[in-house]
Amino acid sequence: MKEELILKNNLKKVRLEKKLSQMQLANMVGVSRNTISSIETGQFNPTAKLALILCIALDKKFEDLFYF
Repeated sequence: MKEELILKNNLKKVRLEKKLSQMQLANMVGVSRNTISSIETGQFNPTAKLALILCIALDKKFEDLFYF
């Protein structure tokens, strides 16, 4: 049986550690608050570009924010 790979993230945890609201982070990276919410809940996987922009904005490595 083939196991499905599901991209998970620590975005909410890191965002809260940085004391940022969803709206503040959304404004920093140029997306809507709803996009941040959808990423945090796993309803939406960001593009590679957006994932890297989030890493830069939060001063984290990719593997600190995203994992399988």
